[in-house]
Amino acid sequence: MSEASVHTLTIAKIAFQEFSHGLSSGDWSLFLGRLSEDFTFWFPAGPFQGWNHGRERAGAFFALVSVMFPEGLTLTVQQVTSNATTVVFEVRSQGILSGQPYENQAAIAFDVKDDKIASYREYLGVVVQVGR
Repeated sequence: MSEASVHTLTIAKIAFQEFSHGLSSGDWSLFLGRLSEDFTFWFPAGPFQGWNHGRERAGAFFALVSVMFPEGLTLTVQQVTSNATTVVFEVRSQGILSGQPYENQAAIAFDVKDDKIASYREYLGVVVQVGR
């Protein structure tokens, strides 16, 4: 693994810990502070579906996630794949959504640039959802 790849992986792992903390606690301040000025994110569903731009928009998205999951989400990393600029975390998440058990399998990608998270993408595969 190249030195650049090791550095990218290190930065992304720290960011992922902060991301996980946000999901479990609703406190996104550490993760939001790690985002680049030109941060973008892609989400597959809901009011933030598609590409979104800026830390302010990201703050609104993560605030909504915390409202939807007031008891938080717990992530379990299944696998990590990385290269010199991107790290992908394959995860399982568990929580309560609208009073019902929620379980999801997802791939979360972070692009790292200048020691910041420049981009976030999430790909969902819902295992257990509301009304099921």
